[in-house]
Amino acid sequence: MTIPPTIHQLDPKNWVKAYADYLYMYAITRINDEEQAQDLVQETFLAGLQAMSRFAGKSSERTWLTAILKNKIIDVYRKKSSGLRTQELTHAEGEVVDFFDAGDGHWTEQHAPQPFGLEHYDPLEGKEFNSILKMCMEKLPALWLSVFTMKHLDEEPTEAVCAELKISASNYWVIIHRAKLNLRACLQKNWI
Repeated sequence: MTIPPTIHQLDPKNWVKAYADYLYMYAITRINDEEQAQDLVQETFLAGLQAMSRFAGKSSERTWLTAILKNKIIDVYRKKSSGLRTQELTHAEGEVVDFFDAGDGHWTEQHAPQPFGLEHYDPLEGKEFNSILKMCMEKLPALWLSVFTMKHLDEEPTEAVCAELKISASNYWVIIHRAKLNLRACLQKNWI
């Protein structure tokens, strides 16, 4: 005998109390703008109210609202990155070669990664590291930040990132590589 899946019901009267803080933290870690994160959470609740009839009940309210918020964040990424692609990609493609030996593809000696000194986790150092990482991420160009966040915070597959941001796979790899190089340089300067 199979047990039917649990159907979740929506309770919009409790959304703010139950999910606002969680959704805000989700948004702020991806947007880095407090006011915009708050607006996105409000827009998520409004969109949820408008889409209640389409809620199938196969996920929890929180998961459903998070999916709505995630789509709104992707819209922000698209808006921030539009018009920046050509200039950023041309600039990035020209600089990537300098970090690697053309013959074997390995790091050049002067650009080789340095140890971060994070062999032993310390909560206080972790908090400091996270604030420095956030500061470094804020310095990335909008498109690079969008690609990096979708790939490494949201754990989106490469194909989804390319489709959502309307970039080619080769552009994706240049952007993600360049974003990592910039983050590494910033972390080495400010953390080590």
